[in-house]
Amino acid sequence: MSEKKGDLISYRPDIKLLDATIRDGGLVNDFYFSDEFVKQLYLTNVKAGIEYMEFGYKASKDLFDVNKFGKWKFCDEESIREVVGDNDTDLKLSVMADVGRCDFKNDIIPSKDSVIDLVRIATYTYQMPGALEMIEHCHEMGYETTVNIMAISAASEEDIDKSLELVCNSPVDGIYLVDSYGSLYPEEVRELTLKYCKAAEACGKKVGVHMHNNQQLAFANTIESIAYGASFADATMSGMGRGAGNCFMEQMLSFLRNPNYKLSPVLKFIEKYITEEREKGSVWGYDLPYMMTGALNLHPRAAIAFKKENRTDYQTLYQELLS
Repeated sequence: MSEKKGDLISYRPDIKLLDATIRDGGLVNDFYFSDEFVKQLYLTNVKAGIEYMEFGYKASKDLFDVNKFGKWKFCDEESIREVVGDNDTDLKLSVMADVGRCDFKNDIIPSKDSVIDLVRIATYTYQMPGALEMIEHCHEMGYETTVNIMAISAASEEDIDKSLELVCNSPVDGIYLVDSYGSLYPEEVRELTLKYCKAAEACGKKVGVHMHNNQQLAFANTIESIAYGASFADATMSGMGRGAGNCFMEQMLSFLRNPNYKLSPVLKFIEKYITEEREKGSVWGYDLPYMMTGALNLHPRAAIAFKKENRTDYQTLYQELLS
């Protein structure tokens, strides 16, 4: 087994945090965040020393009804500029583009005309040809790029290996290990991280990690991955995200020893704005239904539906999931 990278006392300058609150949290409220929420989150990330902030998706307006989603489903350039101006800060800005759900040739403009720094391409292993085309386009437009290979716990080892081979031969800058179903355990994360890092380091690329909290392991799995070589870590304020949510940003800031990170601005933001978001009815976080889908390595859609129906017949749900 490869040795751990770094220790609990020192800090590794290669580790960067990405705040995905608007993007992953937007799946909770259909991206209807108030302008004040987004502006204050941006200012909080700047004050906290977080390196990247993801604003949302670059979704196709032909595929998704603009009247059914807030503006962060689409991340028009002018919408982002209304928040950040020319972004005269050290914080880099990100958007996510799903393979097959983004009109990338029209909607992703040259980086010289945009305040966006990073485009993250989300793909399943079977969509890899489409992902490679998007990577090439975004690279030619001048962006930093990552490829986020989703639902890795449901992919065969052969498909993972082939996907890594393909993206390592592309101009992508980073490769993300994504536990979409929240089903991985730290030992599995360690082995996958070593696999990803071995492939990535051979071609000069970085590895990132994005974890879901179905089994209350998002934080544990994130720090396990960075301990064995991942350099980029996703987190959200109070774990806000689809279903069980994500790794908590406040945990990452209190764990990492980077002297540039400041926890207090994040605590202030959570105290006011995350509390208000919950009061509006946004629901996320660990619960029994998500534990079941995570443990069974299933997409959380059944658990999300169960929660929306206010059901409490957990044993029935478990039998439904088993069958």
